[in-house]
Amino acid sequence: MSQDREDLNSSDGGSNRLAWFITGAIIGVTVAMLYAPKSGKDSRQYISDQTDKGKETVSDSAKEVAETSREMFERGRKVVEDAANLFDRARKLVRG
Repeated sequence: MSQDREDLNSSDGGSNRLAWFITGAIIGVTVAMLYAPKSGKDSRQYISDQTDKGKETVSDSAKEVAETSREMFERGRKVVEDAANLFDRARKLVRG
């Protein structure tokens, strides 16, 4: 049971890390734009490149979250099935 709580906490931590990563990326791009003067064309290209990298990172993270969610769902389903089986066995023992 404590393993399940740890899994839930670690998935919450993953979401939290993703939010902090995105926040840091936005702050980093903003600071870079302010302190690294470039022409408008170069700046737009830089923003475009960084946006593409960010999209890839978010996409990869979303896939990871989806996979973890599927695994957790399957584990939960297995726990429910096991509990139902135990309940049926106990009911049969009580009835005789």
